Amino acid sequence: MAFDIFFIPADPGYRLVQLHKPDAPRSPRGLILQVGAFAEEMNKSRRMMALQSRKLAAADYVVLQLDLLGCGDSSGDFGDATWDAWLADVTLACQWLKDYYDAPLWLWGHRTGCLLTNEVAGQLDYPVNQLFWQPVISGKLFLQQFLRLKVASEMIGNEAKGSMERLRKDLQDGVPVEIAGYRLSSPMARGLDRAELRPPSANGGRVEWLEISSRTDGSLSPATNACLKQWRDAGRQINACAVPGAAFWQTTEIVDCPALRHATLAALSGEGRA
Repeated sequence: MAFDIFFIPADPGYRLVQLHKPDAPRSPRGLILQVGAFAEEMNKSRRMMALQSRKLAAADYVVLQLDLLGCGDSSGDFGDATWDAWLADVTLACQWLKDYYDAPLWLWGHRTGCLLTNEVAGQLDYPVNQLFWQPVISGKLFLQQFLRLKVASEMIGNEAKGSMERLRKDLQDGVPVEIAGYRLSSPMARGLDRAELRPPSANGGRVEWLEISSRTDGSLSPATNACLKQWRDAGRQINACAVPGAAFWQTTEIVDCPALRHATLAALSGEGRA
């Protein structure tokens, strides 16, 4: 397996990308663009993303891991990022892959990354497949949960009264909010607030949905099943399964989930039908 790390020009500045490639010179089985989770969830997930990318490259896929604007070593600070800028970053990385390789394209999102890749999938003028890892279904609900981190910290200081209303008013007025060490801009909050995991109207490729479940019977959550029904009612091909493991994006320590890595490879190869 070969590995390259470099920058690609973007607006503004540049974006860091990590490219995992098969050793063999033959045509790859597919191209995979990986888009990570939000804020600290992204940092907690970096090891899992790297391990999965290597495993996919060893199976003859080309994997591009993208640091979005304000993330990792890409240009800007997190507070500079907007939802629309991130959508532009994903679109740019898709085009980069298509310019250099000729193979089916997969968009691999994790958590809020699924909202981004799904929105881009509906805007591209060529077909793409999608791989969802523990997707966020509602950006509005995710934003509410993220804001609660700030409310919880203010509760410790006995300043929680009216905190949620004040936070939302600040964001509506264009005032950024500092939450758990991340500066959340108003445009980013607005983009999250409107994002929903709905089936795109165009480019109806395959969708593989994988999530970690603590249920003893390995069943999917009710929210997942409701979303899957919406996609299938829209005529989309979507396969889903749950695997055992820890929610690595929110654990205190960095943890691994081998079952998810194995299920991912099986899903892409068509062996993981649920």
